[in-house]
Amino acid sequence: MSDMPATAPITQDVMTLPRKMPEGGKINLVGLTRDQMRDVLIENGTAEKQAKMRVGQIWQWIYQWGKRDFAEMTNLAKAYRAELAEKFEITIPEVVSKQVSNDGTRKYLVRIAGGHEVEVVYIPEEGRGTLCISSQVGCTLTCTFCHTGTQKLVRNLTAAEIVGQVMMARDDLDEWPVPGAPKDETRLLSNIVLMGMGEPLYNFDSVRDAMKIAMDPEGISLSRRRITLSTSGVVPGIVRTAEEIGCLLAISFHATTNETRDVLVPINKRWNIEELLQALADYPRGSNSERITFEYVMLNGINDSDEDAHRLIDYIKRYNIPAKINLIPFNEWPGAPYKRSSNNRIHAFADIIYHAGFASPIRKPRGEDIMAACGQLKSATERERKSRKQIEAEAGIAK
Repeated sequence: MSDMPATAPITQDVMTLPRKMPEGGKINLVGLTRDQMRDVLIENGTAEKQAKMRVGQIWQWIYQWGKRDFAEMTNLAKAYRAELAEKFEITIPEVVSKQVSNDGTRKYLVRIAGGHEVEVVYIPEEGRGTLCISSQVGCTLTCTFCHTGTQKLVRNLTAAEIVGQVMMARDDLDEWPVPGAPKDETRLLSNIVLMGMGEPLYNFDSVRDAMKIAMDPEGISLSRRRITLSTSGVVPGIVRTAEEIGCLLAISFHATTNETRDVLVPINKRWNIEELLQALADYPRGSNSERITFEYVMLNGINDSDEDAHRLIDYIKRYNIPAKINLIPFNEWPGAPYKRSSNNRIHAFADIIYHAGFASPIRKPRGEDIMAACGQLKSATERERKSRKQIEAEAGIAK
């Protein structure tokens, strides 16, 4: 488990943006903001007067049409395309494996720079399709109910690796439009949730840049209201999210007393329930049409009493937070220290919240048969490696 303190800075392990072509390699244009792309184009030979136009053209080919080969960017001069191909690349994370659940959920294991791996989940539903993306390899936090939290943090993902997960999923869904074809508003991938591996507000700059790219109207073009960022309660980052991203907000709340939340969500020792609630009350985008989602995992005998439900309601009313409460049946994993609350207990809890005037949907577990459900993400390679070692030990195989 990670031994990093809850007081870790909002942005960790910042990677330096390559400004000129690295020796023996090429600069990846994926993940660069428009201003950053303009700068690297100029610094690598593009005329300054043409740079803004070139950014617009290249941007559309990458993010609207999903092209990875400069040769296909037919509104650029042939010589310029060849020059771009010498100095730049369009690279996204590599899919190592894909699993498809009985309910249609897809879980991808993707490899990023350095050979590290993260998991990405696509959840198809009627009228929408949600992609759950990761922001870190491993996790800084040690939430005791979360399988991902049993991994140490390796590093933050870059903006390219974050938005690249979206591009990878669109590849797999075959959802890139054809240039010149009539616009189709039907989206297989219509929503993004930053609920995968890691705490997104501990990798703020990369998350912000990636989501700005996803929201850009001349590219992937997802509305900010189609993007939800989930945090365990990094209070300073909540303020920045409103100011610099503007997406919807979800809070991994999970307990109604500081004593219990200190155990379930240890970041609570740094920013306690009262500080968190005040930050949510001050969230400038909070409104009836853009409610803050309280995520609440249901743990048998830990946080699922009638008293917990009434305390949760009291908090939301006292701080006047436009809210809905997502109740999440605990997704048990091997060795988990908790049990899922009974269906009767979950429904009783939901009824108390509903009768108090708040939406209280019970999340249907998705992808449990492929370990893709909420709180279950953990590198498949890590699991398989351990399994192989166990098998070899049992068989008496020396390595």
